[in-house]
Amino acid sequence: MKTTVESSGLPADVYSAKCPTRQVLDHIAGKWTVLVVDALLDGTLRYTDLARRIEGVSQKMLTQTLRGLEADGFVTRTVYPTVPPRVTYELTPLGRSLAEPISALREWTETHIKEIERARARARIAR
Repeated sequence: MKTTVESSGLPADVYSAKCPTRQVLDHIAGKWTVLVVDALLDGTLRYTDLARRIEGVSQKMLTQTLRGLEADGFVTRTVYPTVPPRVTYELTPLGRSLAEPISALREWTETHIKEIERARARARIAR
């Protein structure tokens, strides 16, 4: 039996422009989302630890990514009542369910980067 979308009762269909699964796929397939989730697979991290770990992410993009992950139920944000406030992020069980596909994608990319670079070089030469 095909999964249905709770809000509409219609079957989930990522190929349909109207289906909310398309938005979720777009979100979880984003570069920063993949890197944030992969970093959080090692455990709870503070914002600054994430920013340090993920080179090249701007403060704005990291904040937007974390807010989106929290809104979708993938990440829990915990604020500790200290001065200054301490904030940590950790994956929820739903977020942890992304571990296998995201780790597989990272490993595949790292394994095949040389082939991809050679293909890109050939494409540049052919132009």
